[in-house]
Amino acid sequence: MSSLAIDNIGLLVTNDESLGMVRDAALIVEDDRIAAVERAGAQADRRIDAGGRCVIPGFVDSHTHLVFAGDRADEFAARMAGERYSAGGIRVTTDATRAATADELAALTESRRREGLRAGITHVEIKSGYGLETESEQRSCEVAARFTDDVTFLGAHVVPAEYDGRQDEYVELVCGQMLAACAPHSKWIDVFCEEGAFDEQQSRAVLEAGRAAGLGLRVHANQLGEGPGVQLAVEMGAASADHCTYLSDKDIEALAGSETVATFLPATDFSTREQYPDARRAIDAGVSVALATNTNPGSSYTTSMSFCIALAVRDLRMTAEEALRAATLGGARALRRDDIGHLAPGARADVTILDAPSYTHLIYRPGVPLIAATIAAGEPVWSDRQ
Repeated sequence: MSSLAIDNIGLLVTNDESLGMVRDAALIVEDDRIAAVERAGAQADRRIDAGGRCVIPGFVDSHTHLVFAGDRADEFAARMAGERYSAGGIRVTTDATRAATADELAALTESRRREGLRAGITHVEIKSGYGLETESEQRSCEVAARFTDDVTFLGAHVVPAEYDGRQDEYVELVCGQMLAACAPHSKWIDVFCEEGAFDEQQSRAVLEAGRAAGLGLRVHANQLGEGPGVQLAVEMGAASADHCTYLSDKDIEALAGSETVATFLPATDFSTREQYPDARRAIDAGVSVALATNTNPGSSYTTSMSFCIALAVRDLRMTAEEALRAATLGGARALRRDDIGHLAPGARADVTILDAPSYTHLIYRPGVPLIAATIAAGEPVWSDRQ
């Protein structure tokens, strides 16, 4: 068993008991796990000198759409000029994704994943949802599985053009043939419960079919307005309700009394010019929260969790500590995992070294690349010295 010491850490954030901050520390890694937290100067077979920097758990990005082809920059520019976002824009990506081969999709996904590693993201969830036909959705799930064990089948993203006026038929396809093809490659099922996508009854049918196939549940909920998504997620025991831009008092109450994590995607609200969710209200009510990038071609084409943290503090009214925890341990909880998002002994050795003395610099210096190194499962995967 080989050992690695990440030594000379000025400030270590472990996420043990709140943030669990330790100064002048060393992390001891054995194989792919954290073995111990010690004082600086610890010995091991290999050593990485953190140079007095801040070290945090690797970011856990619990909501991404990394598998897609095509470009929607013109749509984004139009939205910045005043055009309102609608869920129908998803269809624009469908043709390019359907036409792409598995190897082409894998190359595009690998590029985005490398970008995420440079941004300190050590674990991702990846959704399908841009094929919207059985063969393409299966291919997307298979490609996603090359990069993560948290693959989400999202055939119920929107209704494709060829099923206009036949939404229920498309739902039957998603719940039947498409699910059967994608479930072997997936851990989760998701549905976009929103006006312009799928209503409550259709969303429930998708989730029930996914659960019967052995998949965990996730829901795109309350992005464009108040609706049934959050309540449905809580009722069905979904691991997360994502977006949560518009939350009623009943939604807050339901989330606070459940194990469903509210995952906020502030880069999406930035990109779509929607209002920002009131995370302060949710946290004060006892809701468990996460932050994620929602990397996708139409409404959040970013892999920067640092950017999301800065937005969360400024516009969602979260504290720096709450935002960092939501982007690490919160994401792990949204994926119902206890092996990532923290740096206690036994956890997977997913570590991000900041080029800063404190995590507060993620907010203090927005837009500045502050990731000095990323270590995933005990192995250095990126360094600014490369």
